[in-house]
Amino acid sequence: MKLLAFSVSLRKGSFNRKLIKLAVNAAQKKGVEIELLDLLDYEMPAYNGDIETNVGLPEAAARLKQKLESAQGLIISTPEYNFSYPGHFKNTFDWVTRFQPMPWTNKAVLLLSASMSLVGGNRGLWHLRVPFEYAGGFVFPLMFSLASAHQAFNEKDELSNPDLAQRLEEMVGSFIRFAEHLKY
Repeated sequence: MKLLAFSVSLRKGSFNRKLIKLAVNAAQKKGVEIELLDLLDYEMPAYNGDIETNVGLPEAAARLKQKLESAQGLIISTPEYNFSYPGHFKNTFDWVTRFQPMPWTNKAVLLLSASMSLVGGNRGLWHLRVPFEYAGGFVFPLMFSLASAHQAFNEKDELSNPDLAQRLEEMVGSFIRFAEHLKY
């Protein structure tokens, strides 16, 4: 089984980039092939139907589509922006949905978030579930929200709290079992 992982945050030192790397490590410990993507490698213009009609779909969208087609599932870590997820990812999601069949369809999806807030970005995760479910993705019922992320990592960028680290590893393991049962 192959998974893709990425942080929706574009900032190099973001807490979500740190969190997604921990999730990737947890998946690798389970023997899963997982590729960590950087959304900065898939920048796209703001969605505009005129661009699609006159120029076609962006090359970055086509490259991301190919990556998605090669994977059975996704692990995504997102910051929370104004009680939702970042607009640049909505734009990316919308461009990719223009391919038929939609590459998000039949993908197992695990959602993570890290935030300096006390709710850990959880509100944004609830918003992110909706487009994935619309597009035919299978969003894992559990989500991981890391609250007070600015205090959660040690100098090695690991989770300082061993209970949280174990919870993340167990959730990734449960997600992998979930994804294995969704083979299409």
